[in-house]
Amino acid sequence: MGYMETYQEWLTSPYFDEDTKQELRAIEGDEKEIQERFYADLEFGTGGLRGVIGAGIKRMNKYVVRRATQGLANYIKKMGSEAMGVAIAHDSRRMSTVFAEEAALTLAANGIKAYVFDSLRPTPELSFAVRYYGCTAGINITASHNPPEYNGYKAYWADGAQCTPPHDAGIMAEVKAQKIDECRTMDKAEAMEAGLYQVIGREVDTAYMEELKKQIRRQDCIDEAGKDIVVVYTPLHGTGNIPVRRILSEIGFPNVYVVPEQELPDGNFPTVSYPNPEAAEAFDLALALAKEKNADLVLATDPDADRLGVYVKDGGSGEYKCLTGNMSGCLLADYEISQWKEKKGLPEDGVLVSTIVSTNLAGAIAKKYGVKLVETLTGFKYIGEHIRKMEENGSGTFLFGFEESYGCLIGTHARDKDAVVASMALCEAAAYYRTQGRTLWDAMMDIYHELGFYKDASFSLTLKGLEGLEKIRRIMSLLRVEEPEKIGSWKVLAVRDYELGIIKEMENYEVTPAGLPRSNVLYYELEDDAWCCIRPSGTEPKIKVYYGVKGTSFEEADRKSEELGKALAEMVNDIE
Repeated sequence: MGYMETYQEWLTSPYFDEDTKQELRAIEGDEKEIQERFYADLEFGTGGLRGVIGAGIKRMNKYVVRRATQGLANYIKKMGSEAMGVAIAHDSRRMSTVFAEEAALTLAANGIKAYVFDSLRPTPELSFAVRYYGCTAGINITASHNPPEYNGYKAYWADGAQCTPPHDAGIMAEVKAQKIDECRTMDKAEAMEAGLYQVIGREVDTAYMEELKKQIRRQDCIDEAGKDIVVVYTPLHGTGNIPVRRILSEIGFPNVYVVPEQELPDGNFPTVSYPNPEAAEAFDLALALAKEKNADLVLATDPDADRLGVYVKDGGSGEYKCLTGNMSGCLLADYEISQWKEKKGLPEDGVLVSTIVSTNLAGAIAKKYGVKLVETLTGFKYIGEHIRKMEENGSGTFLFGFEESYGCLIGTHARDKDAVVASMALCEAAAYYRTQGRTLWDAMMDIYHELGFYKDASFSLTLKGLEGLEKIRRIMSLLRVEEPEKIGSWKVLAVRDYELGIIKEMENYEVTPAGLPRSNVLYYELEDDAWCCIRPSGTEPKIKVYYGVKGTSFEEADRKSEELGKALAEMVNDIE
């Protein structure tokens, strides 16, 4: 069926409500807009759904949510685990509450109990709730840090991590096979009466807080210096406000100032164009408040509170320094592993887990402490998967996990990145270093001077619509056919093609297995401890390019990074 026929079906079928039809009548005659909404389904990928809110099969709406949930329910039934139930959370975005309820009622109509949070909650608490209730799966309605017009749907499995093979493929197949107008739903009152819809909240909140407190390494330092640490925090209109403030207050940080303009949940994100703690503008208000309060550190969580952005004060200059996701991840990795070593000694099978697009500084830190570094594919679900495999195999002790996109995990209470526990740990580290007369910025500089000045960066090429999808396909295809011997002035030492599952040494063309699940990713190992990686985004119409260099100073690292970034941009943009 063509896009125009599908559009007409939505206009005429009694399955779709009048509000939906009214929205679609408003675009009658605009063939380009109709095509964009109906040329293909909003794909249920390995990360679930993410798209612009609106009517149509290529948009986020209650019918697309029902379809995704019916597919998930079908898969759960095939696995024979429907009696375990499903936990559901949502963030502050537009339609999130509606979508969460639609998902719950579709599950209930399939005889699967839904545990539904009474109001917005962070992503990591949803991951925790799946494990707390012993659920077979979880659903989180969120579009993370995307602009306000977006919403999304993330599916989790019983271990609390986002779905990985074989469950992701199994769920995707069920969703794809499900007709959008043949999904089950039921009345909420009937679902509650039948015991298939349970509202959850305070009990889970308290249990989650207690798990976070178990990750504290130096309560003695918090007791000594916590009252002297000044923190400015912004939840960016999202879910982090209550849990971040609660944990910091309960463990001993009384001086936490929240940006008032960004404190309350608001899916329109009125103070920022892009509610992403990776973006400098997200910190404008927080930095102004930090200067007023003479804050030691500035924290920002994204709308679903799984990512944490950080600025720290340089005691020498008085300036606030931005920590990238790689920097904050490595600062916390070094702190957590050093404290583990000091307090009880490192386990012989200790593991630091990161991703292939994260900094090579992670490997240097692992080597420093004599622990193993494990690299996974991009996406925190693979870090969560590795934690599960270590537990199942009885081999490997998880010490810390992080990825470059401002996400990390301390402990195994959740299996997704957790900005709440990261906020707690950074404040704890600030207190620890304060007892030594040092700041977080001092600690970061010590790592660089000891291990080298690593600098990592990334950029994206946005390619929307059908033409964009074809351009992304051509870029990846041509790079596989014409492997570069040099990128800029860097010699290519090896190429990892994760779609083919191989690593090719360029000097002798020796081929070895890549050792990770198949994925459309190309990774280039370059000389002088540099690297780059190219992959299509799994959630947005983009091709993403990551790269890193190592220098003997900030100045040298900056120069090398600029040179490599320019060479990569030319390489990608020159492909027609």
